[in-house]
Amino acid sequence: MTARSTSPLPEPSIPEAPALPWGNLAILLATCGWIGRLPVAPGTAGAAAGALLAAGVAQLSLPLAGELGLLVAINALGVPICTRAARLLGRGSDPGAIVYDEAASLPLALLVVPGADRTAGLLLVTFALHRVFDIWKPFPCRQLERLPAGLGIMADDWGAAAWVALVLAAGRWAGGW
Repeated sequence: MTARSTSPLPEPSIPEAPALPWGNLAILLATCGWIGRLPVAPGTAGAAAGALLAAGVAQLSLPLAGELGLLVAINALGVPICTRAARLLGRGSDPGAIVYDEAASLPLALLVVPGADRTAGLLLVTFALHRVFDIWKPFPCRQLERLPAGLGIMADDWGAAAWVALVLAAGRWAGGW
C-alpha cells in the first residue's frame, strides 16, 4: 500500500491583470483627461466636455469654414487616438472609458446654429439630444459603430451629431430660436 499525503493541494496562483497604462498619452486624450474613468455615466461626462468645447469654440467667433476645419481636425485626430487607446485598454472594441468621441462629436451638431445663437439653454438641449441619439443609436449609428477600431468608435457619434443637427435645424426653421 502506498501512503496518501494528507496535505492540502496548493492554491493555484492566479496571475494579476497587468496594470493599465493610464498615463499613456493616447489614453489620457481618449479619456479626456481621465473623465472616462468615472465609475458612473462616463459617456455623459464626455458629452458634457463636448458642450464645454462647443462653448469655447463659439467664443472664438470663427467663420463657419474655420470652425468646420477646426472640428474636422479634432474629430479626425480622434480616429488614431481612440484606436490606440482601445488597444491599450483591451476592453473590447469601444471601451466605456473612451469618451473623446462624445466630446469631439457634440460640437459638430452645433454647426447648423450661428455662434451668437448658441445660448446655455441651446447647449443643454444639444447635450440632451446628443445623449439620446448616442444611446438609442438610430440608423445609421449602429451600423457606423461596426466600422473598425477608432473609426467605429468615432463614427457612431458623428451619426448621433448628425441627428442632433437635423433636430436643431428643424427647430430653427420652425422658429424655435
